[in-house]
Amino acid sequence: MSNHTASRESRETEVSLAELRGDCARMAPHWAAPKKAVTAPVKPSLIHGVTVPPASARLIDAMSDYGD
Repeated sequence: MSNHTASRESRETEVSLAELRGDCARMAPHWAAPKKAVTAPVKPSLIHGVTVPPASARLIDAMSDYGD
């Protein structure tokens, strides 16, 4: 491994938050956000064949956000 590569790697780890934010701000115009897709809710009568394994159901039931 050359010294040039090592020094570049160490320099990359020393990037400040301000530099990172600046890099992101410069790149933002290059990123196009996808158009938001509008989807209609599915009627419950059309949902069939969904099975949840018992272990997954117990896991979710044990989580306080879901079961309590």
